[in-house]
Amino acid sequence: MRDRPLTRQGNIWEIREQARRRLPPPLFDFLEGGGEDEWTLRRNVSAFDDWSLLPRTLVDVAEIDTTTTVLGHKIDWPVMLGPTGMSRVFHTDGEMAIARAAAKAGTIYTLSTMSTYSMEEVAGAAKAPKWFQVYCLRDRELTRDFLRRAKEGGYTGLVVTVDVPVPANRERDRRSGMTIPPKLTLASTIKSATRPGWVFDYLTNKAPVLANVAHKTAVGSSEAVTLHDHVARLFDPSVTWKDVEWMVGEWDGPLIIKGILHPEDAKNAYAIGAKSVIVSNHGGRQLDGCTSSLDALPRIADAVGTDIELLFDSGIRRGTHVLKALALGAKACLIGRAYLYGLCAGGEAGIDRVLTLLRAEVRRDMALMGTTRIADVTRDRIAALTR
Repeated sequence: MRDRPLTRQGNIWEIREQARRRLPPPLFDFLEGGGEDEWTLRRNVSAFDDWSLLPRTLVDVAEIDTTTTVLGHKIDWPVMLGPTGMSRVFHTDGEMAIARAAAKAGTIYTLSTMSTYSMEEVAGAAKAPKWFQVYCLRDRELTRDFLRRAKEGGYTGLVVTVDVPVPANRERDRRSGMTIPPKLTLASTIKSATRPGWVFDYLTNKAPVLANVAHKTAVGSSEAVTLHDHVARLFDPSVTWKDVEWMVGEWDGPLIIKGILHPEDAKNAYAIGAKSVIVSNHGGRQLDGCTSSLDALPRIADAVGTDIELLFDSGIRRGTHVLKALALGAKACLIGRAYLYGLCAGGEAGIDRVLTLLRAEVRRDMALMGTTRIADVTRDRIAALTR
């Protein structure tokens, strides 16, 4: 069955289906999968169904202003593009396409440490604010080098991901034998024969590597390793708040901590000098059975008030999801899988389509709610459903 043109895809779910048909099954499982039984993965999306928006009527909504400000940056709408690793395995343009699409959409892109184009290459891809995401790695000098390169590349925010102390149990990847980079054996090539577009793209371009650590041959070369082994090699399970406080001192811009679910951790982030936290459970890819990001958000918002800017991540597929997160205390939201569906389905044009659709939904839903500014989307515009 031939895919419909991207312009005929009417929502993110339809673009997701086009991505599924283009990717070999192991790669789609890598994109879509979560930890263990994937309860948290599913809950990230279903949690939005436990809240209803409360519209006001007879409001002049002829003019809708979706702009907002995040850590001093004015963005055109309250959706940012979060960090996702190994993007070139989905499409050869990878992070370069993502950066260009974010710039066109008037928003911020956060480049992952595990990107397949280097931070220097992506810095030059488009003139727009960008953040860089980093972990506290076993190799502290490598972490220090990342901070130096990010400063020199003009990245204005540093996102420290703190919810990966040890490798997660991602059973889909274990069953599929997923490696980074993907290893095309004769058997897997035959299995991927029904995805000729992806196979052609992959085989006719340079194999993706972890470009930011390419000088560290054990983790940056084309050596195929399992995802579990890759995480175990790089990440340090002994990291504490003192290590992140050290990074605050090393970085001379706003530092954002990603992976916060407990109110006390949000308070700790403020105490060590972080300017923002991202309420996130890593898209359901780490601890299965933990709270959804949306369920955690109002408790954290109540705990920190206006002391620290709250950002939100995990599960967004609709404009109403964005508005619910804003009403519960988020300043803006980040998406990951949603834009990767577009990358898989059609490269940069696919990401453009995802962002166009989602932005149109946000604008339309604001009008239907009787809100003309992002600041109007407040807690009194949302109610918890009783069951």
